[in-house]
Amino acid sequence: MANEYEYHVFQPITTEQYQESVYKAIGKNWALLTSGTKEKANAMTVSWGGVGVLWNKDVVFVFVRNSRYTKELLDSSGVFSLSFLDHETYSREYKFMGAASGRNEDKIAAARLHVAANLGVPYIDEAATVILCTSLFKQELTTDAAHFLVPGLDQKFYADGDLHNLYVGEVVKIMCR
Repeated sequence: MANEYEYHVFQPITTEQYQESVYKAIGKNWALLTSGTKEKANAMTVSWGGVGVLWNKDVVFVFVRNSRYTKELLDSSGVFSLSFLDHETYSREYKFMGAASGRNEDKIAAARLHVAANLGVPYIDEAATVILCTSLFKQELTTDAAHFLVPGLDQKFYADGDLHNLYVGEVVKIMCR
């Protein structure tokens, strides 16, 4: 049977029109960070990140561990999206996307989610809001004690050595349903 899924229609908004609290959207409700291409995308749950202005550009920043398959796609494609789905409706999918690996299976399809793309940036079509980004900067975090101003944070989050990379992306488009 052919893919009978009908994709959603989104309306663009400006960064100034975006009204959602990022503390709630990312920290409490989470987002799915998607990277790669429409044909070969992977997504992962993120709950660390934010938005702001850097280098006179509207930006988002997110953290991705070295071990994540999404990091490989992000490094090769240079684009990513943050897809914000209703947390109550999609809580199972968020948990699955944060726990399963996309290296050996299409975990987006396994979660019964769908990939769409705009401006060459893949995103999760079930989202209520999507932020499309191009990568501007990447820096691997370090466990060098000189960089941690609060003792113990390095051991609490990186005892296994699986460090995060900070990615800064320029917001190229925000879309809402």
